[in-house]
Amino acid sequence: MNSRSETRSRTTAAASPAAAGRAGPPPLLTPAQARRLVSRTLTALGPLPPSQVDDLLLVTSELVTNAHRHGGGVTSFGIAVGSDRVTVSVADASGEPPRHEPQGELRPGGFGWPIVLRLCREVSVDTRPDGKTVHAAVAVDR
Repeated sequence: MNSRSETRSRTTAAASPAAAGRAGPPPLLTPAQARRLVSRTLTALGPLPPSQVDDLLLVTSELVTNAHRHGGGVTSFGIAVGSDRVTVSVADASGEPPRHEPQGELRPGGFGWPIVLRLCREVSVDTRPDGKTVHAAVAVDR
């Protein structure tokens, strides 16, 4: 599967999840909560190949975990369904885009971002002064 990483900067207030003025539930706090939301959304779509469901759940876990470890926590979470893809969007409070640092030694961690890039059809990062949003699209057969 092709993967592409793109970083775009946005500095307008409208790009900020906080500035959007959306009412609703607070941001998801854990990877498990995010996976449950994605699972419910996928169930409503009808049957998908198990490998695609697994890919979406793994991408979701990695993005939410990275937001907690490197971005100061999740500030916004979203899922969008298209005709041939499902996109998970996770915002956090860090304006630093994700980095992939090859590991020369054996140590825990550092595998989440490469996993996301490998499993997704398209990945983009919107940075703002108050944080960033990672959008990760996984191909689905509907």
